[in-house]
Amino acid sequence: MATATLCKVAGPVATFADKSVKTVRDSVGGQKLTVNRSFWGPTLRLKLALGERAEVRVFSRRSSRSGIAFCAVAPTSPAQTSVEQPSTTSTSDTTRTECFGVFCVTYDLKEDERPRTWKKTVRIAVSGAAGAISNHLLFKLASGEVFGPDQPIALNLLGSVKSREALEGVAMELEDSLFPLLREVNIGIEPIEVFRDADWALLIGAKPRGPGMERADLLDINGQIFAEQGKALNEVASPNVKVLVVGNPCNTNALIALKNAPRIPAKNFHALTRLDENRAKCQLALKAGVFYDNVSNVTIWGNHSTTQVPDFVNAKVHGKQVKDVITDHKWLEEEFTPRVQTRGGALIKKWGRSSAASTAVSIADAIKSLITPTPEGDWFSSGVYTNGNPYGIAEDIVFSMPCRSKGDGDYEIVPHLLIDDYLYTRIKKSEEELISEKKCVAHLIGESGGFCDITEDTMLPGEM
Repeated sequence: MATATLCKVAGPVATFADKSVKTVRDSVGGQKLTVNRSFWGPTLRLKLALGERAEVRVFSRRSSRSGIAFCAVAPTSPAQTSVEQPSTTSTSDTTRTECFGVFCVTYDLKEDERPRTWKKTVRIAVSGAAGAISNHLLFKLASGEVFGPDQPIALNLLGSVKSREALEGVAMELEDSLFPLLREVNIGIEPIEVFRDADWALLIGAKPRGPGMERADLLDINGQIFAEQGKALNEVASPNVKVLVVGNPCNTNALIALKNAPRIPAKNFHALTRLDENRAKCQLALKAGVFYDNVSNVTIWGNHSTTQVPDFVNAKVHGKQVKDVITDHKWLEEEFTPRVQTRGGALIKKWGRSSAASTAVSIADAIKSLITPTPEGDWFSSGVYTNGNPYGIAEDIVFSMPCRSKGDGDYEIVPHLLIDDYLYTRIKKSEEELISEKKCVAHLIGESGGFCDITEDTMLPGEM
């Protein structure tokens, strides 16, 4: 028996489970094989139709979104006839990106076998793929909950040397879940490999802040990670890849990534502030005594930090201005914002864990907001590049603002929101913080004369 990767079609060379396989070309140490039938099992019998009829093992590696895979073919010994499980990667192979288990059996459905409603496969790269947030998110993606029940996906999972085996564990769980829309899972530890041909890049992985670590130190350490990932995206990702940065400090990390990826439109980079928006909606719903789907038009302005500005001035409950529904304006001005900011810390105190599940939900919400038309008159929050913004926010930073989308992955900033004195003062403070952060990482974004003068600790409780 042999595990196999099925590829694209060209002249007869072998037999996979009694079906004809063809070859594109011979190569040193192997052949490039391809097949035009669908297969659903993880293992297939392969016999060469060239010369000797020896059984062979087929190791594979996908090279592009075309469906072609490079298959290195090596004869096996006559005694080697048992079905093989995915082998443990040796130390020398740990930097290689490779498919996993059942997902190594890629296939192109015949026209009459393909569901007519299915779309072209979307390739999603996820960093920090062995972490707690991804452990919730990946199954949402694979189930069709995020991109829809007619959208096949491929997952490229990025980890580290230390998390390599954990990545394999994640892939095994995805394998056992039998998601029909999940067409591929590839795992690796090099961004330049994992980000290849990505349509979406969800940058979750980042170094957590350790004891005694200053915010400036965290900016530099994680900034280097996102500079490398930006360069990799620039080199190998789809030219219109959508990038969502989750790893903190996410606004400035998003700026670093986009500055290192000049080939990709800066507008395609987002910093996640959707969890802050969801928390704000929850608090307003609790105070107003309504279910949270009756709360709309909530904006998070600024940085994902304690300088963030949850906007109740333009928010609505049942289509009415929040200040007309919640008459306790003292609560709105003095308690509402701290409740949103400290929600993560309060959660940790209750059960000793960070908000990984709700963060995963907010990532799914952020994606859906870009691929689903925004309801008329509403908007959503996202940290976006500020050049050309209608609010006079300093240019060349990533700042959370109200956005709306036609559902095509693009967006526009919603203009003409009321900015009263209460909002203006707080928005300017968050803007100043992001300008200071930008100075701290000048060496990572191709600017000279940078210096770091951040003195205040503005990490959100629960993310330290």
